[in-house]
This record gives sequence, structure tokens and C-alpha cells, in this order.
Amino acid sequence: MKKAIRSIVIIIILCALGAGGYFGWKKYRGTDGSKIVFQTEEVRRSDVMSVINASGTVEPEELVNVGAQVSGKIMSFGLDADGKQVDYGSRVTKGMVLAKIDEVLYEAALKEAEATLLQAKAGILRSEANFKQAKAKLALAKRNWERAQELYPKRAMAKSEYDSCESNYLTSNADIAVAEAEKEQAKAQLAIAEALMVKAKRNLSYCVIASPVDGVIVDRRVSIGQTLVSNMSASSIFLIATDLKKMQVWASVNEADIGAIQKGMPVIFTVDTFPGMEFEGVVHKVRLNATMSQNVVTYVVEISTDNSNGVLLPYLTANVRFIRSSRKNVLNVSNAALRYMPDSPELVVPEQRREFINGIERQKGERIIWVKSGDFVKYIKVKAGLVTGNATELVDSPLAEGDLIVNSQIDAETVKKRSAKGDGRSPFMPKMPKRNRNSAKGK
Repeated sequence: MKKAIRSIVIIIILCALGAGGYFGWKKYRGTDGSKIVFQTEEVRRSDVMSVINASGTVEPEELVNVGAQVSGKIMSFGLDADGKQVDYGSRVTKGMVLAKIDEVLYEAALKEAEATLLQAKAGILRSEANFKQAKAKLALAKRNWERAQELYPKRAMAKSEYDSCESNYLTSNADIAVAEAEKEQAKAQLAIAEALMVKAKRNLSYCVIASPVDGVIVDRRVSIGQTLVSNMSASSIFLIATDLKKMQVWASVNEADIGAIQKGMPVIFTVDTFPGMEFEGVVHKVRLNATMSQNVVTYVVEISTDNSNGVLLPYLTANVRFIRSSRKNVLNVSNAALRYMPDSPELVVPEQRREFINGIERQKGERIIWVKSGDFVKYIKVKAGLVTGNATELVDSPLAEGDLIVNSQIDAETVKKRSAKGDGRSPFMPKMPKRNRNSAKGK
């Protein structure tokens, strides 16, 4: 009798617990079993890349800054390869005249240098003549002095005449030294005049500014009539890109990422002016002269890219992605799906509920993905490969392309409220203006 009563009590308790769990689950899930709506996505097959993002500027691979080495007014521009006046975008060849500076002052300086040179040459002739005259005087003074030395001891010459011959001889010797010094001085004046002549010719030639290379005019920094003042450095007039078929991107990379940047690393970048187009390049150089702005240290990375089609223009802003590693045509899911976790054991299929409560055991590299199973979800263990900013590669996964997986859940009441508000468009989307009825009726 006692055993029967005990059995009945146990059955009643179990029924009560079952009914309580059932009604609790119903309360949580709703009377129609749709309290929670699972948001799903498809397992996709695509390329996956781990990248470092940066921004930069498209630059010509080689730029030549053409300047003026003399001061003066710009009188005219030359003609480009198409026969038009040199301007922005003009094609030029080496030696082609780009601009001319007023030559009047430099022509006058050249004539002055020519006159100085002639004067120096005349000074050479004069010094040589003076030297010959001094030698002749020295020869005469020497003979007179030798004669006086013979006659004076014989009392055939007066003492005053003897002294005069000696003085003339000594003076003639000194005059020879003076004539030689004048001759050397004349040579120095001639060298100075020749140097001034070279300088004047060169300055006159600088009035014609020629292109040092073949290329394209990227920038013209002066206008006709503008006066250039060249002091310590040459005034910049033109900027020439030698070859626009070879371009570079100068990207600014944060110090936290610069260690992963290596020479030869592949790069993909886009520019705003050509949406939808991707350009490829490789890392050419990492500059070591870092800069700091607002306590952020960045390095400039030079990226070489081919521009044979001429699409890229200098100084476009580039959105750069350095490819650290990549996988081609692999299964992958969003990182949101890997982060999803049911917020209640009641959402998990009964056979996995206890393990969910106790903590799902995983091996190294394993991740959890949830899939729908009727009104519940169940987990599947997958092995993760390459992880990027928004996706993760699946390695040896039981899932196939197109399979639905859960990436979030939402309250059914919220779904109903959103549906009741209208067409479900985002509140941030602009609304079309309503038509004025009065205006439509012509009022």
C-alpha cells in the first residue's frame, strides 16, 4: 500500500514538473511557439583575405622639378610635342624649350664680360712689353756697371758717376721683378675675365628653360609676365612626370601594423573616382622616417603599380589593403555567426541542452556554429582556418555551400511591431515628398 502511494506521489511530482517546464517553455516561446525568431545566413564560397587597411595618395614614380637658375620675367612658353603652348598635361621631350626669361640684362652682362676679357688680354700684352723693356734696361745698366768697375780703380771715372752706374744696375734688377709681378697679375686678370665670360654665357643660356627629360607636365607654377627671384635655390617652374605608366601609392601605415609589411607584399587598392574598380600593386619600400600626429606614429609605404592603361591620375586618394594572407574559393561564414550563442538552454535541442548548460567541449581550432532544427537550434563543431575582419574560413566542415546557419535571434513581438509600422524600410532612409493635392488640382 505504501509503495503504491509512493509511486503515485512520484508520478504526480513528475507530471507537475513536466507541466511546469512545458508551460514555462510555452511562456518563453509564446503560445504559438514563435517567441524567438532566428536570423539566418548562407554558408558561402568565396575568396577570403586577411588584410591591413590604410589610406594613401597616388604619385608618379619619378618626378623632376624644373626650376630657374636666374632671376627675371617670364617672357613666353615653348611649344609641346603637339605644337601647343606648354601647359598642364603637355607632353614634352628632352631638350624641348619650356619657357624663356627676359634676356636683356644677361646679354648686357655678357658684353661687359667680353669687354673685360679684351681688356685683360691687352693687359697681358702691356705687361709683356714692360717686361721686355725692363730686361733691356737691365742689360744696359749691367754693362755700364761693369765698365764703371773697370774704370774707377784707374781713376778714369768720377766717384759720382760710379755711384750712378751702381744705382741704375740695382734699380734695373728691381724693375725686372716688378715687370714679372705685373705679368703674373695680368695673367690673373685674364683668368678672372675668362671666368666672368663663362658665367655670363651660362646665365644667358639659363634664360632658356629646357626640359631635362621626356615626360608629361604635371604642374605649371608660373605665368607669362611673372617675375622669378632666384636666390639660394632654384625657383620651381614645372613639375614633370617621366612616365605616368608607372605609378606609386604612398600609403600611411600605423606603427602597430608596420611590422607585418614586407617588400614584395601584394596590395589591392581602390580610388573613389573609379568605384568598383580594383588595382593591384606590390610593396616597393618602407620609409624609415616616421611621422607623429596627435601621438599617432605612422610610416610611409611605397607601393608600385602598373598604369599602362593610363586610368590612374596623380594625387588621387587611394584606399589600400595590404594582403597578409589569402584563400581562394573556400567555404566561409561571417564572424557574427561564430559569435552567436543562444541566450537560453530552452532554445537548444533537448539532446544537446545538458552539454550546452555544462559548457560545450571544443578542441584547439574548433568553433561552434548553430543551425535551425525545427523550433530549436543545434550546434555543429567546425574547424576554423583563416580569420579576417568579417569572415572566417571553414576547414573540413560538415556544412556545404548554401546551408543556412544562425547568426542572431530576435523577439517575435519586435518583428510584428516592425511589420506593423510599414514597409519595413530603414528609418534612416530618406522619404519621398508627398504630392500636394491642392497643387495637383490647379489651386
